[in-house]
Amino acid sequence: MSERFTKAAARNIFYGGSIFFFIVFIGLTAQTHYYIRTSSTDEATLTDSVQRGKHVWEKNACINCHTLLGEGAYFAPELGNVWVRYGGREDPTGAREALTAWMHSQPSGIEGRRQMPDFHLTDQEVNDLIDFLEFTSRVKTQGWPPKTSG
Repeated sequence: MSERFTKAAARNIFYGGSIFFFIVFIGLTAQTHYYIRTSSTDEATLTDSVQRGKHVWEKNACINCHTLLGEGAYFAPELGNVWVRYGGREDPTGAREALTAWMHSQPSGIEGRRQMPDFHLTDQEVNDLIDFLEFTSRVKTQGWPPKTSG
């Protein structure tokens, strides 16, 4: 019996392996979609204001400086948990007021600090953006980010 690795064996390993890993990929994609729909995201709180807030986030390209749930640039703080950092779970009204004041006070003009530009957001846009950030704080991220400080 020959111990050679034939072209036919190599071809069978290639095609068999490709099919196997394609099936694994499809299975993991389906499992991820199922997890997101049933466990990770609270669709009941996905309101029109949250959707408008996401539009404000995208229109002003906030992700060019901030990260959101680990995705984006690392120039400015992570905002997936900003609602928690500002105490939104214990005092939602206070957190909303603090976030509104923070956004309206930018840029702060402090020498040597990174400055967030003034996007001239309306009060409605600020409230919608805060609703979006509150929604993202409820996404089950399996421990990301590792620190609440962002």
